Amino acid sequence: MTDTRAADLARYGRWLKRGVGEAFSAAIGTAAGDLLWADGDPAPLGEALAACNAAPPGGDGMRRLKTGLGVTYASPALLPDGPGWLIAVPRDDAAPFGIDLDTVAETMADVAATLADRNSLGAEMDVLAAELAERYEELHLFYDIDRHLTKQDLGAEVLQDLLKSCAEQLNADVACFVRPAENLTVSATNLSKPIHNLDLVLVEMRGDLFRFVSSSRATVVLNDMKDSRRPYIFTDMPYKVLACPVFQGLEMPAMLTLLNHQEKPDFTNSDRRLGEVMAHQISNVMHMGEMFAEMRRFTEQMAAALIEAVEAKDPYTRGHSERVHLLSMRLGQALRLRTEEMENLHWGSLLHDVGKIGIPDAVLCKPGRLTNDEYTFIKVHPERSYEILRHVDRLKGALAGARHHQEKFDGTGYPHGLRGSDIPLLARIIAVADTYDSITSSRAYRAGSTHEAAEREMRRVSGTQLDPELLDIFLRLCDDEPAMLLKMGIRRECDDH
Repeated sequence: MTDTRAADLARYGRWLKRGVGEAFSAAIGTAAGDLLWADGDPAPLGEALAACNAAPPGGDGMRRLKTGLGVTYASPALLPDGPGWLIAVPRDDAAPFGIDLDTVAETMADVAATLADRNSLGAEMDVLAAELAERYEELHLFYDIDRHLTKQDLGAEVLQDLLKSCAEQLNADVACFVRPAENLTVSATNLSKPIHNLDLVLVEMRGDLFRFVSSSRATVVLNDMKDSRRPYIFTDMPYKVLACPVFQGLEMPAMLTLLNHQEKPDFTNSDRRLGEVMAHQISNVMHMGEMFAEMRRFTEQMAAALIEAVEAKDPYTRGHSERVHLLSMRLGQALRLRTEEMENLHWGSLLHDVGKIGIPDAVLCKPGRLTNDEYTFIKVHPERSYEILRHVDRLKGALAGARHHQEKFDGTGYPHGLRGSDIPLLARIIAVADTYDSITSSRAYRAGSTHEAAEREMRRVSGTQLDPELLDIFLRLCDDEPAMLLKMGIRRECDDH
């Protein structure tokens, strides 16, 4: 049994013990005979467990069993690892405490029911975690591509490499890809001598030459300057031409063209075949690009759906994850985090509240003050976020940010009471963004505060709840980038006058 499950059973065991009272020793054991938790002498409790497992099958609820050492009261329960028992054995000196069997029966029924609910929720979380693992493997892949695209256009880079290779392998002066519907022209040169009007030549390719190749749906070769087609499809362009259609299914949206000066050898059948091979490769690149674009849209929509599943439970938190993500990433950029750290911050901030899926709606959406028990439900959500996300290998680096974003700088936060720099940096960043959005966002019971009110409150808890250095940087960002606040719909006190 894992440490986490052992801790869970100990919690249920203490609940059982409190309910049955001092007149009883209490235990939790399995149908296989393993005593998992005991409050009292293990020997008689182990014998009581053996008696439970030896008894004829019965229904739910508490039953009374006789053992060699006396009477045992037991109730079947579904434990995390399978069927088991909740056990209460009267102590030898039970008389002074009094025995209330109705309370014992009610306690066992409550603990057994809660264990069953916990196991049901665990099964649902396992299913959700498996889905997340599958989806986020895809999501991570395409986020990585998007991150690369922020630095350079991957499609243009691949096309440029293909065209450069084509020009060199076929010893062509110019290799050009044109897609007229998008006014797209990508070219590479391997000039034997200059082409002074190259821009004009490239524009001409998108005109009658493309229309002719599109109509014929076949490769066109123009070597002879007296070719009868030349005046109509490549007017006044004294270059040898090899133009290959680029197909996408039955459509021909693009064309690969090779140009040579007149002095160079004619394009051969071998050149033609190689050109058509290159056109096919370019077609594959186009297809991959379209697939990537479609998958990017899919994964963005999937991410939105996952966040919607969390935030749909409480309409007043709608948009919270995206806003915390935006603010966290901007703070991460200001801190000049490494690429890997930014990636971990990306997922940690976006998914920091995914554990709220397991919080009852009556607690999550309650407009009034929470009771201690209700607040305990809320405090569980960072651990639930961790339990869900830890199943996804590529999110390992993001776990700490999601798990510890409710820790406080002075060590009074949850779930582990970490203090100061012991709190992971990404969690401290998310905590600043999360606090700011919580203050400035409207709830069922109050309107969102202004930026200035949020700043005053956050400075008040600087050093106790929030990292003071990160808070100073964040507030400077807000001052330097008022457009960011405007975009997020944050009110300013000057707007209220």
